[in-house]
Amino acid sequence: MAYLFDSFEGWKNYCLKNNFSLSKAVLEYEYEQKGRQEAEVIEGLKHAWKVMKEAVHSGLEEDMTSRSGMINNGAKKVYRYPTPVLSIEFQRLISRALAAKEVNSCMGRVVAAPTAGASGIMPGVLYTLQEIHHTDDKKILEAMMVAAGIAIIIEQKASIAGAVGGCQAETGTAAAMGAGAIVYCLDGTIDQVFNAVAITIQCMLGLVCDPVAGLVEIPCVVRNASAAAIANSSAQIALADVSSVIPVDEVIEAMGEIGASMETRYKETALGGLAATKTGQAIAKRVLIRDIEVLPDEQTS
Repeated sequence: MAYLFDSFEGWKNYCLKNNFSLSKAVLEYEYEQKGRQEAEVIEGLKHAWKVMKEAVHSGLEEDMTSRSGMINNGAKKVYRYPTPVLSIEFQRLISRALAAKEVNSCMGRVVAAPTAGASGIMPGVLYTLQEIHHTDDKKILEAMMVAAGIAIIIEQKASIAGAVGGCQAETGTAAAMGAGAIVYCLDGTIDQVFNAVAITIQCMLGLVCDPVAGLVEIPCVVRNASAAAIANSSAQIALADVSSVIPVDEVIEAMGEIGASMETRYKETALGGLAATKTGQAIAKRVLIRDIEVLPDEQTS
């Protein structure tokens, strides 16, 4: 019987007992629960990785202006800015996370990892990791499996949906997936991988989901960039064996408790936070009017 991913402690113990890597346990789960052979899983991951990289490229090379006008080629501006705040690698990380998420906001093709609203984080993290450390695709695909296992547990113990747990559930989970993937790729231990997850979630607890005009654009796009940065900082901390103190399963339980007690207006309803500001309301009204005023040629098309 494959491990069913109901806790991080259980995942670790299962791997130690069976002498499995974290990714091997996920492969076994896919086969026993869904009937997918390893080759099929790998092919699916290869396709997902290809789409992630294409989203990064599209966001940095094509016009990314959303219908609302709130997204207007921000990734390119960051990528081309002449003065890096920290390093060129950090600048590229941020711009790639922005790029992939802008593709989603402009109705392009992305990988929901774990959701479309958080679709820029894993591409930005993995693309930049591979560039810096020359990580081969095999390791990247294994890391994606580990990230999937992380998301399965978070979904069961808390939530991965902004409508249920706020933005902590979406970008928080994606950042945790990214942090765990980084540590795995850099040959961290199981404890270090899970510690990276715990530290990441600790940094993002309580983050609300307040999309302006109800669109997954503002502040969603910039949160993908900041979450990618948090994923990297958490991975660095975890690799140095700095403890999260609170075990990862307890951190996820806290995330679930916070999400459950969060008021409805902070859960993707566009009724609170930035969406409720004077400017946010004006944008929402403008977008609504634009959607209602259908042009004649659109009516006949």
